[in-house]
Amino acid sequence: MRRRLLANLLACRSAHPSGTSLLGFALTLALPLLVEAQYRYPRHNVHLGLGAGVPQADLRPLFDPKVGFRFGYGYRFQRFFQADLGLDTVVGAAGVRDFLQTQLGVQRIRDFQYFLPLGGRAIIPLAGDRLLIHAGGGGAYMRYAERISQPSDYIRLACPVCGARSGWGYYSQVGFSVAMDRFQRFRLGVVSRVYRGYTNGEAIGAVPGVRTRDHWVNTMAEFGVAF
Repeated sequence: MRRRLLANLLACRSAHPSGTSLLGFALTLALPLLVEAQYRYPRHNVHLGLGAGVPQADLRPLFDPKVGFRFGYGYRFQRFFQADLGLDTVVGAAGVRDFLQTQLGVQRIRDFQYFLPLGGRAIIPLAGDRLLIHAGGGGAYMRYAERISQPSDYIRLACPVCGARSGWGYYSQVGFSVAMDRFQRFRLGVVSRVYRGYTNGEAIGAVPGVRTRDHWVNTMAEFGVAF
C-alpha cells in the first residue's frame, strides 16, 4: 500500500512539473495513512502463566516457594504503553494441611495466596513487534486465605475455622514476549513480578495473626493471545 501510494504521488508530480506545492499537500494527507500502516498492532492482549511464587522478607522463614498460576489482560492503548489487570495465584505456600469434619465427611483445608495487580507497562518493540521487551508496575492487593475442599460444584460447605489475611502494596515487573506466528496473534514469554506490601489478619500456617512486611517474587512463563 505504501509503495503504491508513493508511486501515485510521483506520477502526479511528473504530470504537473510546476506542482511542487501539490506534491507537498498530497504527502501531508498521506502521512497519517503511512504511519498507521507501519505501526498497526493488536490492542487487546490476554495471557495465561505458569511458574512459581517465592516469598521474601518477613515471610521467608514462614512460607515456602510453590507453584503459581497467572491470568491477565492488557489494553495496549499506544504502541509503547499498555494498561494491565490480572491475578496471580500461589498454591500451598503456607503449608496448611488441616482437615474438618463436616456433615458430608472429612474435608481437606488448603491455603492459597492471591495477588491482584493493577498498573501498566512501557514496551520496547523490536523487529516489527515480533519481540517485545517491557517493564512496569502499579498497585496490588494481596490476600492469603484457607479454603475447604468442596464435594461438588452444586454443594458448598462453609469453613468456620478457615483464616484469611490481606493488605495492599505495589508491584514492579520486567519481561519479554516473542511472536509465534507471522500474524503475531500468539505470543510466548517470561514475566517476573515483584510484590511488596503489608498484610494483616488471622494466623495462616506459621504466619502469626500480626501485621507482616511481605515480599514476593513471582516468575512465570506466559502464553498470550493478541487481537
